Amino acid sequence: MAQKVREIMTSAPVAVGTRTAVSEVAHRMRDENIGAVLVAEGDELRGLVTDRDLVVRVLAEDKNPADTTVQSACSPELVTVTPDDEVGRAVQLMREHSLRRLPVVEGKHPVGIVALGDLAMERDPESALGDISAARPNE
Repeated sequence: MAQKVREIMTSAPVAVGTRTAVSEVAHRMRDENIGAVLVAEGDELRGLVTDRDLVVRVLAEDKNPADTTVQSACSPELVTVTPDDEVGRAVQLMREHSLRRLPVVEGKHPVGIVALGDLAMERDPESALGDISAARPNE
């Protein structure tokens, strides 16, 4: 039987509201040692913002992170999977859309996130990407 996304996803991902300041999101990323945060309004997923999004869409555009909402920095295209999707489907979507992370949703409610590193660890923990994903973060 094919492996399901729920078996490799990170449950209870960090999520912030659409009006959260980019500076606050950056602090959460730093404090929790993560590279992406889900953006939600109530229980509904509205976007995904990555550390790269903050650099390209906020800092490089000379916007003030304290005055810029995370909604304006979100990735415009939101591609998702469900917990019951097969892992192969997540891989396919990541390839097709050149993504490193996919939000996992039930309906529009975010329940997890699956990252390229999760897939690497599952498929081949001895690979270079598996080694990098398993390494402790730099302090």
